[in-house]
Amino acid sequence: MILSRRHRTFLLAFALLCTLLGLGYPLSCEVCKGTGHSCSGKMKTCEAGKDACVVLVGESSTKGRKSVNTFKACMKLKDCFSGFVSTTMSPNDYMVSNARCCQSDGCNSVSVLPPLNNRTENGLMCPSCIAPFQETCPGTEAARCVGQETHCIYFAGNVQAGIINTKFATRGCATESACHTKAGAEVPSASYLYFLHRADCLPASYPPGRGE
Repeated sequence: MILSRRHRTFLLAFALLCTLLGLGYPLSCEVCKGTGHSCSGKMKTCEAGKDACVVLVGESSTKGRKSVNTFKACMKLKDCFSGFVSTTMSPNDYMVSNARCCQSDGCNSVSVLPPLNNRTENGLMCPSCIAPFQETCPGTEAARCVGQETHCIYFAGNVQAGIINTKFATRGCATESACHTKAGAEVPSASYLYFLHRADCLPASYPPGRGE
């Protein structure tokens, strides 16, 4: 059977489409970092292996110094969590964030609602420590969990802030959503980028003598 020119053109176009779908186009995401509840930046083609866009708004307190920041970038979908996360190491050291992960070009150009920051103690407690420049910390202090925090975390690895990359270790309270994070993950916060070598997450407990 002799195919017409129109049919040959159609088959060629169909084969090309199948090839392109098989190879896949690299994802493009908006990339920015700024203070406040929003930021805007240029579109960037994601590097190999990063198959999701993220937009994250976070509030943090370091030794009582509070800040609100927004972060948009490419990342691996398996490392990306959509929703609310809260961690507390002490009354003056905590981070809360709300994030959205998506997989279409420029899908992180939108804004997300700022996280609810409920600092009301819920009675649970966890070992606590913050150890910059170190790979471990003992957790000899105790953190009082707040709001929806029902788990204890122990995160360690490297943290990057601009061109500075250093070791860190920390323990404290967290929402169950923090258990989504696994060792080997590259996890953004509103201010830093964490490369985790350790990511333990266990249910928190009430202090001795409180039978709940």
